[in-house]
Amino acid sequence: MSTFNVPTKNEVSENNQVIFNQLDKGLGFVPNIYASFAHSDTALGNLLAIGQAKTSLSNKEKEVINLAVSQVNECIYCLSAHTAIGKMNGFSDSAILELRAGNAPFDSKLDALAKFAKSVAINRGAATQETVENFYAAGYTKGSLADVIVQIGEITITNYFHRTTEVPVDFPVAQPLELATV
Repeated sequence: MSTFNVPTKNEVSENNQVIFNQLDKGLGFVPNIYASFAHSDTALGNLLAIGQAKTSLSNKEKEVINLAVSQVNECIYCLSAHTAIGKMNGFSDSAILELRAGNAPFDSKLDALAKFAKSVAINRGAATQETVENFYAAGYTKGSLADVIVQIGEITITNYFHRTTEVPVDFPVAQPLELATV
């Protein structure tokens, strides 16, 4: 595969330079995955618009989805980034490993969410009836289901982008799940 370079601020459009400034101000740096989307004049802004849109999901719920789906899609970049973000949202190392496996035995509502998100990802959108029923039984609504699917879409975009480009991971690298659970 040819190398997919991570552009610097001076190598992207003026619109993306503004976004780089916002990311740098908010995060303290521009993650490589976002910088790489800036090869397009529109992709970075479009992706961030999805991620910053209003949703019924809490930040913790979004991280449950991000971790479970990124594990299914085997995206080391997103697993690494969302392990760090998951910790910032109060998840312990052991909870993060459970979430990556599609479980949350420490919280029944998050468990239903993790199982549902994993089922959607594994089955390419055709979640099992059991995970859908458990999702609703946990207190989620049809509106919640729509928001979860949008979140799965967002993380799948970044998973696929990284799997295709293999831009360098600029977060502490997440340990492989199989080694972590042995």
